[in-house]
Amino acid sequence: MSWWSANSDENSLGEQYDESDIRIRPNPKANKPRTKTRPDHADAVTGMVTGVDRGRYTVLINEIPVTCSRARELSKNAIVIGDFVNVVGDVTGEPGSLARIVRVEPRSTILRRSADDSDEVERVIVANADQLLIVIAAANPEPRVRLVDRYLVAAFDAGIKPLIVITKCDTHDPSEFLSNFAGLDVPIFRSGTDQVPLEDLQQALRGHTTVAVGHSGVGKSTLVNVLVPGAHRATGHVNEVTGRGRHTSSSSICFKLETPFGNGWVIDTPGIRSFGLGHVNPDNILGSFTDLTELAEKCPRGCSHLADAPDCALNEALADGILGANGAQRIDSLQRLLMTFKAI
Repeated sequence: MSWWSANSDENSLGEQYDESDIRIRPNPKANKPRTKTRPDHADAVTGMVTGVDRGRYTVLINEIPVTCSRARELSKNAIVIGDFVNVVGDVTGEPGSLARIVRVEPRSTILRRSADDSDEVERVIVANADQLLIVIAAANPEPRVRLVDRYLVAAFDAGIKPLIVITKCDTHDPSEFLSNFAGLDVPIFRSGTDQVPLEDLQQALRGHTTVAVGHSGVGKSTLVNVLVPGAHRATGHVNEVTGRGRHTSSSSICFKLETPFGNGWVIDTPGIRSFGLGHVNPDNILGSFTDLTELAEKCPRGCSHLADAPDCALNEALADGILGANGAQRIDSLQRLLMTFKAI
């Protein structure tokens, strides 16, 4: 049965269903409805992040430092030194101007660390670096073999070439310490108060993005000031009682390196006393000990390379004296790192 009747009055029906008196409330915020469609920012320009400070990013665009915030959709994405980003807005770099980062380009490398070996939360230190400059002191503070080993593991895991600079060689002979790394294919530079190997370092760093890491008080910022005269990084001293350095650099910053041999980039980082490897795949640890990798190929499949591993070629070579005087230290460093991950 239909609701329509031939006897129905058309006018009365119109009055019954008339909605012309309904008042449509205007948009109280007077803005457009939200949409999931986001702008493609085709006019965005690309720059490199050279500084991060409390939610503000310094991005170098056409040799001009531009202060930027980041778009809301990037709030959960870490933006770090070395990132290549797309920027919109005022990119003049004028005082008081503010642009906006809308995209982060894919990274070629990521140097990471964790608070400790059991911490699953990784901290991205820098992005797109291709060299790691490990700065240690010959004395005051005393160099630590295992800390350097950790730097090497992080570098090889990230696909970054490591280099070692040992400072304060005019106060102490570092030969015995450096012998621990004799089997590694890692360039080593010796530096003193008035004997910085400037030209050698310039040639090694040109054409690269190099991040400098090291314990507080080893002279890392002093070295950066020599390499980049306009850096003006704060330097400190070592406590005579504790033997520890005082943190003078509170944030990472990237400097352009200009040399007679070519240009590059140097990233100075705050001094750290620990370098957690919670993010590293334990299978990659042996790969950082290149002096032991070939020997380990003779181990049984699935060998843990620990001290109690049966038929381990590393332990057998150590017992036979094949690895030399420093073999025990190298094996101990490797096994200590492997034991750390076994306990996680």
